[in-house]
Amino acid sequence: MRYNEIGKTGMKVSNLSFGASSLGGVFRNINEGQALDAVYAAVDHGMNFIDVSPYYGHYKAETVLGKALLQIPRDKYYLSTKVGRYGKDGVNTWDYSAKRAKESVYESMERLHVDYIDLINVHDIEFADRYYSLDVVINETLPALCELRDEGIVKHVGITDLQLENIEWVVNRVPEGTVESVLNFCHYCLNDDKLADYLDLLGSKGIGVINASPLSMGLLSKRGVPAWHPAPQELVEACQKAVAHCEEKGYPIEKLAIQFSVSNPRIATTLFSSANPDNVIKNIEYAEAPIDWNLVKEVQDIIGDQKRVSWANS
Repeated sequence: MRYNEIGKTGMKVSNLSFGASSLGGVFRNINEGQALDAVYAAVDHGMNFIDVSPYYGHYKAETVLGKALLQIPRDKYYLSTKVGRYGKDGVNTWDYSAKRAKESVYESMERLHVDYIDLINVHDIEFADRYYSLDVVINETLPALCELRDEGIVKHVGITDLQLENIEWVVNRVPEGTVESVLNFCHYCLNDDKLADYLDLLGSKGIGVINASPLSMGLLSKRGVPAWHPAPQELVEACQKAVAHCEEKGYPIEKLAIQFSVSNPRIATTLFSSANPDNVIKNIEYAEAPIDWNLVKEVQDIIGDQKRVSWANS
């Protein structure tokens, strides 16, 4: 696998990395034994960056991942988790206060069976804006996490969001070095590469870039989108046409999507999630195979005026 540094953190990570949201049963019910094997397969095949959150499955993903990490040497992986989004009994909750952020880090370490976190993120900062203000991220959440960084409890601090404009707003208003990485999803994939517009800004500040959801939450898959997918119908239909075109060519769109998302060396890594070890290995094979750039152009031409059409987080 290819390895890239996340900004100036010193963390050299595999260009395709393991997102543990599936371990929380976020997308469908899981077999826990198979889910553990998926984590082992990822690490055994060269993935050294794992991302999770207490929000995924309302603590379940961290709990399941923690069982897997008990069997993996700590120097074999970098671990990323988050603060700010939570849930209980099927009800989502948000709390970006400094006090809750610090409590959350220690709770995550307990579930994950580790004594430090490599990268701690403020999770989906648009919800801080929706329920509080983005100012709370700047004045409370990030300073609290930076205090834990100074104490060595966490090694690096980042932010995540779907909306790139929110990421830009925050990184332009905090002291340099506060935010060391950003995680953005669904904006560097076949149907939407808007993240590319922000690479110069983030690079100028020494901020590393993590991409997620190369299949655009199912838009770029033969299985198709789940009923809850927030994409507009026109975009869904355009992507379905692209899926059919790839099928006719004998080239799964999932393969092309993975290859496209890992192709930009300015993006340190791309996260995908699966609780199936066979899918993990298949996606690694996809990432390591040469990409068909002619097919990329054909797919993007089919998507046409729906390219870069986005949606709100939910």
